[in-house]
Amino acid sequence: GHDAVVNLIAILHGDARRFEQVHVALPRQLAAACAASGVRRLVHVSALGAAADGPSLYQRSKAQGEAVLRQAAADGALALTLLRPSVMYGSGDRLLHLFAGLQRVFPLIPLACAETRFQPVWVRDVAAAVVTCLQRDNTIGQTYECCGPEVWTLRDIVKAAGQWAGVGGGDGRPVIGLPGALGRLQALALELLPGQPLMSRDNLDSMAVDNVASGQVPGLEALGITPAPLS
Repeated sequence: GHDAVVNLIAILHGDARRFEQVHVALPRQLAAACAASGVRRLVHVSALGAAADGPSLYQRSKAQGEAVLRQAAADGALALTLLRPSVMYGSGDRLLHLFAGLQRVFPLIPLACAETRFQPVWVRDVAAAVVTCLQRDNTIGQTYECCGPEVWTLRDIVKAAGQWAGVGGGDGRPVIGLPGALGRLQALALELLPGQPLMSRDNLDSMAVDNVASGQVPGLEALGITPAPLS
């Protein structure tokens, strides 16, 4: 009784088995469920940087999930659109709010991969992309990169979060870039803490490459969306 499916399910942390389960097996099951119920239209939210040869389990598993769905589309089972957002921000996010919260507690922020570049995208712009794709049949078979108009280093994102939150008199806390070995030790220590880790070694592997638009596929502008700047 449904017309379309939007798949938003993903994880940022886990081992190879868990990434395969969520990013590959679940899309395969979803494609089979769509075929069984006669629902062809699928908008799948993947990730910027998804690549079969990506440095992280996250990126490789995201690419494998895309490949599963593309094969189902090639077999005629799905009318597929892929969206690849960069890091998303918005109310209650785990990006700006996380870094602002850390700066309220700690006098300085040691940061691995501080110079990795991102194109943060507003969650509402990604939501608008989903809706537009569902409304426009000419988006079927297409892949879109969902990125904001500005490129930021991780260091600059962290500093801005502290400044906008009014931490340290509006200056934010000092950000200390960590060398690779110390960054991995930090990530390992965070993985061992109870609960959802703030950072994992696989996250560091993802940040070995910049998370910016490739320019090889259309962006939000092709959907008639002018992306909001982070500032």
